[in-house]
Amino acid sequence: MPLRRLAAWYFCYFAFLGAFNTYFGLYLKGQGISAWDISILLSLLPVMRTVAPYFWGWLADRRSTQTGVVRMSALGCSIAFAAFLVVDDFPGLLLVTLVVAFFWSAALPLVESLTLAHLRHRTDRYGHVRLWGSIGFIVAVQGLGILLDFMPTTWLVGIYLALLCVTAVSALSLQDAPSIESRASVVVAESPWGQPRMRALLGACFMMSAAHAPLYVFYSIHLVDHGYSTSAVGALWALGVMAEILVFIAMPRCMQAWSLTGILQTTFVLAVLRFLIIGWMADEVMAMILAQMLHGATFGACHGAVMAALNRWFDAHHQGRAQALYSGISFGGGGVLGGLVAGFMWDRWGAGWTYSFAALAALLGLSIIRRGFGRD
Repeated sequence: MPLRRLAAWYFCYFAFLGAFNTYFGLYLKGQGISAWDISILLSLLPVMRTVAPYFWGWLADRRSTQTGVVRMSALGCSIAFAAFLVVDDFPGLLLVTLVVAFFWSAALPLVESLTLAHLRHRTDRYGHVRLWGSIGFIVAVQGLGILLDFMPTTWLVGIYLALLCVTAVSALSLQDAPSIESRASVVVAESPWGQPRMRALLGACFMMSAAHAPLYVFYSIHLVDHGYSTSAVGALWALGVMAEILVFIAMPRCMQAWSLTGILQTTFVLAVLRFLIIGWMADEVMAMILAQMLHGATFGACHGAVMAALNRWFDAHHQGRAQALYSGISFGGGGVLGGLVAGFMWDRWGAGWTYSFAALAALLGLSIIRRGFGRD
């Protein structure tokens, strides 16, 4: 039962995230916001993912409840997001986005840790729980893509608010995992920085998130600028997440067949290819289909391998801290760097060079993995 409730929460959480990441840039563009300002607004989410999870993790430890903090963040996020209904100038949008990002940043690292705690030694089933988030992403992205062919983007704020409220209701059903004794762990130091391969993993993940930032900020705008309908945009996003679902299902067998190092190196190589295709071949529909299918590797396989590594290296009492560190440095720091660089490059040099920057970031991530991660 706890795993079903977690699966439902993942569905709701990523339904909102998919809808927001895919179409909020189009909403902002429709409001007359420049590409640079859009990149600033959307970079606030990864900024908060860099710093805020440590506060939320501390609060969860102090109150001895992860689910209580998840519920608090869901309620706060819903209330703050309602301000988008009345704010339309850039300073107001900046302030509201900052508050929303602060509350939104709390949930995922805590729920990831909670999921691993409920799974205990069955962590190969993580992908089977997490894939419901991908399904929620697909449903929201494809459904909204069809709706936006017939309705204005101004309706999006109300839809986002409804999705957040559903996520808050789902959070009420979550249960804290029973405490378990600490098991022997490969990482025994209090600070994860004590392990060279942990530093390499975080550095590579930082680069992978920086590579994906132009995708999350400008991909929908990029496709619409090349003549794609919003339903086609939604279909391409959904295709990428369908590939991600298939990878999550296959990850237990993949990890039996290949080392974590081999899986990670492959994902970075494919990321280089993917972002070059997106940047320079947007007019070719089949090329875009191939690029989105590679999302299964560049996000799904990469994230699954990282989660497996963190579970191997950290015992149950350090999982929350490890998840916060991973989320903050990769999705937070990498997302900020990638989003701001993309915003700077987009109007000056165009999509091709912006996504070439993404490919370069993935190539640097590959170099870090090869030099510092070692064999698993």
